[in-house]
Amino acid sequence: MDHYKTLGLGRNATKEEIKEAFRRSALKFHPDRHSQSSKEVMEGASLMFKQASEAYEVLIDDRKRADYDRVRRGGYTDRWSRGASSSSHSYSSQYYEGRQYNYRRPPARDGVSGSDLESVFRLLTRRSFLVNMAFASVLLGAAVVVERSSETMWKLNNSGKSFEEAMESIEQRKANKEKS
Repeated sequence: MDHYKTLGLGRNATKEEIKEAFRRSALKFHPDRHSQSSKEVMEGASLMFKQASEAYEVLIDDRKRADYDRVRRGGYTDRWSRGASSSSHSYSSQYYEGRQYNYRRPPARDGVSGSDLESVFRLLTRRSFLVNMAFASVLLGAAVVVERSSETMWKLNNSGKSFEEAMESIEQRKANKEKS
């Protein structure tokens, strides 16, 4: 299926022309407009509406359009792969001359985009991440409590003594324990 022919456009169509062509096709083939027609006419209109929607989705997006044009010229890219994929990434299927191609947009390399922020938000709100953060917080809190309690114990056991006196008293306690 040629997306340009589906919308009745030339290869150099602008975004405005694409929008207008899609609007015309959507009005002409919308399933609600053919709800009273025969089953064959309804199915045909529904198929044409889906094809127009798919063509619009590809041609209105600059990256998808560039990849589609590249595929039409015969060059496969890393963003178009033949057949279905079982990856956890989000793919949208595209068709060209009866073959299905799955499109996956690579991450933006030149700055932060909306999809990057969405990925960060998804990572930060995953249950496993939150559980790990809670566990790390408990460990950090425990380390702080141990540090403060050892400092407090030092002060209680060695109040008013200099460091040297405190070390002498510790050595005397060790010696007394060894004798016992």
